[in-house]
Amino acid sequence: MEKVDCIVIGAGVVGLAIARALALRGWETIVLEQESGIGTGTSSRNSEVIHAGIYYPTESRKAEWCVRGKHLLYEYCADRGVPHRQCGKLIVATAPEQVPVLDQLRAAGKANGVAGLDIIDARAAAALEPSLHCVAALESRSTGIVDSHALMLSLQADCEAAGGMLAFRSPVLGGRCEAGGITLHVGGEHPMDLQAGVVVNAAGLHAQQIASRLEGLAAATIPLLHLAKGNYYSLSGRSPFARLVYPVPEPGGLGVHLTIDLGGQARFGPDVEWVHHLDYQVDPRRADSFYASIRRYWPGLPDGALHPGYAGIRPKLSGPGEPAADFVLQGPSVHGVHGLVNLYGIESPGLTASLAIAEAVLAQL
Repeated sequence: MEKVDCIVIGAGVVGLAIARALALRGWETIVLEQESGIGTGTSSRNSEVIHAGIYYPTESRKAEWCVRGKHLLYEYCADRGVPHRQCGKLIVATAPEQVPVLDQLRAAGKANGVAGLDIIDARAAAALEPSLHCVAALESRSTGIVDSHALMLSLQADCEAAGGMLAFRSPVLGGRCEAGGITLHVGGEHPMDLQAGVVVNAAGLHAQQIASRLEGLAAATIPLLHLAKGNYYSLSGRSPFARLVYPVPEPGGLGVHLTIDLGGQARFGPDVEWVHHLDYQVDPRRADSFYASIRRYWPGLPDGALHPGYAGIRPKLSGPGEPAADFVLQGPSVHGVHGLVNLYGIESPGLTASLAIAEAVLAQL
């Protein structure tokens, strides 16, 4: 049976960041990925936003890791030449009764350590974005966008340069947690058993399923998984906005917001659809309900301008109507298995927080 220092399950942005950190520590590290390439799941189906850290409860892991991860990510992208832009974001109040929400968001962001937050009036907002309609806005200057695939390629290159390896088409079929290490049963074209002193389960949408297959791990430690599908629609032509535009939050989410990519393509979304299996089809008819929401802050949206873009599915730990759950990093102090770290519910702002999550995993180990 083959033995290795560390195994990371999942080659999304979080798994790659963790594998990079482990390899840079000098530990022999292998990443097991069931698909044929990196970042084919949640990591390739997100808005590519570098979040500021405004919306998350103070002292939560989401708040802490988002703010820390944002700084690490900007530094990393600048150092490695990963395409990104600190474009900023406007959270807009389109009615006077929404303005107090902007004050609350600014206070929450400042409590989380977010700098560069200012409330501006309608005239100042229009000076920044002439197509925008609002009565006031919260400007977040530290929000940005990043080429997520280029980021993952860079993390992969760092990992491999430090001696790490990636094994594609290598699904984890099960395993045993024993005193001498953790043995994983790996499928694929050449099935094998692989033993490691450290195993990090960063499998995202499949993290609970993999954890349930590990003999010796108590089932009671595995949280329930809820799948939340978000549909996004692309705008025909180039975006008239240079910044991201979000409405004030609404019950159950952040509302239909506008994001842009590095090529200037605008996308609107998401709506939230609770599903029971992975389905990435985007129904063109669901865009019909977007127009009224978008026209509250962009009255000039033309009829028929939205087309199916993509869908992403978040591995949530809270279901419909329940308070939003925090990230879960579960180590031996919780489940009792030496060398095992399970990551659950790593959804947004997981991309922003990825390098900070890697730091936290190292600290746990």
